[in-house]
Amino acid sequence: MLDELRAVLAATPDEARHADYVTAIVEENCLGKPTGATRALSAQRLSELYALDPEVPLFRITRALWPLDDKGQPLLALLVALARDPLLVATAPSVIPLQSGDEFARAPMRQALREAVGDRLSDPTLDKVARNAASSWSQAGLLTGRTFKRRQRVQPTFTAVALALLQAHATGSRSEALFDSDWLKAIDCQPSEARALAIEAKRHGLIDFRTAGEVIDIDFDRLDPRKARR
Repeated sequence: MLDELRAVLAATPDEARHADYVTAIVEENCLGKPTGATRALSAQRLSELYALDPEVPLFRITRALWPLDDKGQPLLALLVALARDPLLVATAPSVIPLQSGDEFARAPMRQALREAVGDRLSDPTLDKVARNAASSWSQAGLLTGRTFKRRQRVQPTFTAVALALLQAHATGSRSEALFDSDWLKAIDCQPSEARALAIEAKRHGLIDFRTAGEVIDIDFDRLDPRKARR
């Protein structure tokens, strides 16, 4: 739902509350949906996937990063979705390890989803989830093509790397391990590239990044608008 996320963020101020996002979608129809039911469903799905709530730190930080780097927006959206959607996470091994140019096969993704959900989803529902997941990876740029999709490498940006490093830190990675986490692998960022982009994020005032020999220290307070104002 990348296009929808872009539209609702463009239609609301930085300080918007969750109720303001819902109003923009349902009452003001910022997404251009034809019926009230589809507007309400869009508000529900966007809220589930991205929170749309400044009380949720991940969304608050993403909202602050969003206007800084248009090229990084698909990767920011992917990182947030991976943090909030376990079904999308289950499909990652069927996409991320592929080499650039490799053909994407839907069967391994479907199998990964079946292993994740067991018998909780019917086969038709599972097929729909797999299609939606493939679409999500395509919108993020990791897959390309319509009928036959292939893996392509995306170009990580300083905003996406800053968010991925924060997520790696939040899930327990420290020092060198920050630059080799699954969060960075999800945006095709190698450790050496991640270091360079972390330095760029520091230049933009997003993080404090210090190294002393093999010790790496990153402070993420600047990423959070509420902490940065203190």
